[in-house]
Amino acid sequence: MAAAAGPDHKGNWVVTHYKDIERVYTDNNHFSNKGTAEFQALIGETFPSIPLAIDPPDHHKYRQFLIPWFAPKRLNQMDAQIRGVVREMMDEFVDKGEVDMAWDFGRVYPVRIFMSLMGFPPAMFEQFLDWEWDILHSGDLEKIQAALRGVLSFLRGFIAEKEKTPDEYLTSYIVHGRIEGRPLTEDEKIGTVWFLWLGGLDTVASTISQMYRRMALQPDIQRQIRENPDLINTAVEEFLRTQPILSSGRKATRDFEWHGCQIKKGESVTCLNPGGNFDPSQFPEPRTFDPARKPNRHFTFIAGVHLCLGAPLARRELRILLEEWFARIPEFRVKPGADTTVFPGLLSIRNLPIVWNTNI
Repeated sequence: MAAAAGPDHKGNWVVTHYKDIERVYTDNNHFSNKGTAEFQALIGETFPSIPLAIDPPDHHKYRQFLIPWFAPKRLNQMDAQIRGVVREMMDEFVDKGEVDMAWDFGRVYPVRIFMSLMGFPPAMFEQFLDWEWDILHSGDLEKIQAALRGVLSFLRGFIAEKEKTPDEYLTSYIVHGRIEGRPLTEDEKIGTVWFLWLGGLDTVASTISQMYRRMALQPDIQRQIRENPDLINTAVEEFLRTQPILSSGRKATRDFEWHGCQIKKGESVTCLNPGGNFDPSQFPEPRTFDPARKPNRHFTFIAGVHLCLGAPLARRELRILLEEWFARIPEFRVKPGADTTVFPGLLSIRNLPIVWNTNI
């Protein structure tokens, strides 16, 4: 554990070992998720981000309300749609021998699936990504606030529209749903739709870009998967383990001692997920990419009750992508002269041009 000054001057602890990270994610008596990802507070909004910023026991009822949309039965019904999107997008470049895997594919593919799941109009695609970029990546308070006002105005209008005209999509399910036998409040509706919007736009995109960068720079990984397609499921987990795009934090709910350190109520505790994912006590030879690695209980999707709600959908999107890709495209590489510099985090790769031979 290490200590550092936090923005609220209450102190910030950083945990880097697997077992310590696991405790922070699972010990809900000592660590709280309240207030997480609540960018909306920057413009005076008071609704919570649901279910992420809700602690047990209330967290359970919100998660149970949403989980059927990410259960295997429903995802199985989405398989053909997901595969169809991948094939349609690949049709545009498979014979060209070149694609910008970050901007033209990774940025688009999972967002199309997400927008369809929610029932959002496709015409909002670019505007959504612009708002999301300003909120998460611009670092400019005025841009963040303007984007927040824009997206929340849209989402409230969209919720009002679904209240009048229900449909079969997830937003309508939320708007007309019931929790513990009662309708959702207005704060619960916007809090849930907002959080899904925030979480659904660039996490899988970031993973795709980093996954293809690794394969382009390490062609042996391509060959292993191409020659052994049964490895795709475990390879997806290894891609996720070796490129965690987020680290997550909690706040101490009380004063207590841990590893000889005095943790004070209200202090932040950041879990350095890359530290946990590369902890040699849990992952033998952690810096070696092993597409057959088992077990592989990484923290890329967090852990505990706040385990990423969309993880099953993300895994399926990545798996289907690899299945379709290796069925149609030969060994690929980074386009000569392209910048392959990458920094940890969301959307750390804006452009990744890759090329392959089309005369094979």
